[in-house]
Amino acid sequence: MTDEDLRKQAHDLDVTVWVGKAGIDSVTDELADQLQDRELVKVKFLRAARGGTTTDDLAEELADAVNADLIETRGNTATLH
Repeated sequence: MTDEDLRKQAHDLDVTVWVGKAGIDSVTDELADQLQDRELVKVKFLRAARGGTTTDDLAEELADAVNADLIETRGNTATLH
């Protein structure tokens, strides 16, 4: 499946992981579990998580932490595969 196909599929997905002030370390286990159960997971980065960094940077860091592919970021939301 191409990234374009995955982006189309992700369009209607609900956010199932929220990253807050505890940072990405607090959600890596949950995200890894969800990625085993489904192809795509949407992650929302709350303002407290972003601090002085960007959503793109956090999303890439989170994808690396769970060995996933970052499909896209939009606003404060990222889709991982």
